[in-house]
Amino acid sequence: GNVHSILPKKSAWTNSYWDEFVSLPPVVPRGPVALLGLGAGTAAHMMLEVWPWIQLIGWEIDPTIIELSRDYFGMSSLEKATELGGSLSVRIGDALSPSATVEGGFAGIVVDLFADGKVLPQLQEAETWLEIAKKLMPDGRIMVNCGGADTPVSLAADTGVSSWVQNPTIKALCSAFPGQVRVIVTRPLKLYIFDRWCEMMSS
Repeated sequence: GNVHSILPKKSAWTNSYWDEFVSLPPVVPRGPVALLGLGAGTAAHMMLEVWPWIQLIGWEIDPTIIELSRDYFGMSSLEKATELGGSLSVRIGDALSPSATVEGGFAGIVVDLFADGKVLPQLQEAETWLEIAKKLMPDGRIMVNCGGADTPVSLAADTGVSSWVQNPTIKALCSAFPGQVRVIVTRPLKLYIFDRWCEMMSS
């Protein structure tokens, strides 16, 4: 299965896909950023470390994870405002629910939704992404981790973009946002950037 969350002792950096989420705030308007699939708050720790002014709103469906995260992953400290006013607001519920939004829209949306090590099936449907995009403010962007434990080894070993676009989640995004997607593959093969609308990663 996938690693759910980590909290390094000596640095906020993880040397994993969470590090890439930190690149989102500079390329979106000022405004709240949604974390759909908060987990134990790895991404929130990093984003507030680098951008202490940012307002994060994180959705997690499992209240037990939130309880344990507050006790053992330092999430409680993220819920208190930094000196520059940034903080994490935790919402327990379905991240894909129509109610998972804010007035005026999000500046950015991070999507990191998995079950049993696999990307949620809903994320393989273009309609889901169109609904998520409606929650953005003008010029907002989406960043997505779409590599699960079920990602074929043959894809993980292939350095070409053409192989990765066979990923069902990437196909759905391309269908939802035709002509608005630009893919950049980095080494190790983790980051996919979808210009204008989406930035995507495969972990």
